Amino acid sequence: MSENQTPFSSGSLRGASRGAVVDHRLARRSLIIEFKKGRLRRDQVCDAHPELMRAARNFGEETKITCPICEQDKLVLVTYVFGPRLPAHGRVLSKPKEAVPFTRGNDQYTAYVVEACRSCAWHHLLRVLPIGGRRRKAG
Repeated sequence: MSENQTPFSSGSLRGASRGAVVDHRLARRSLIIEFKKGRLRRDQVCDAHPELMRAARNFGEETKITCPICEQDKLVLVTYVFGPRLPAHGRVLSKPKEAVPFTRGNDQYTAYVVEACRSCAWHHLLRVLPIGGRRRKAG
């Protein structure tokens, strides 16, 4: 999987075209540059929440991308969905087919794709994708 791919891209989620996809790769690159220049300490960038680390270990989809901070482990992608009738902490999707129920109906959901390193706890929000929210036909 390349750096530009996510397990749940806007093209793989029906209804994703209802809103804009927000891509955070430029912010990611800037943060990595600042770390490599020594302007940010490792403890400032390797601070993933314990629940994100649990999700990364248990549900994350491993990529071919090596962690840009520790350079020891492959990054994993974790996708969370937030929206109506979901817990406040959202729901972690472990497989693309788990997104299908969210693409049906009129409810709008938001998917957040986060990359994380299981070794050093570095993490970064890659993309925010709107899903679902079919419009009703007029008539």
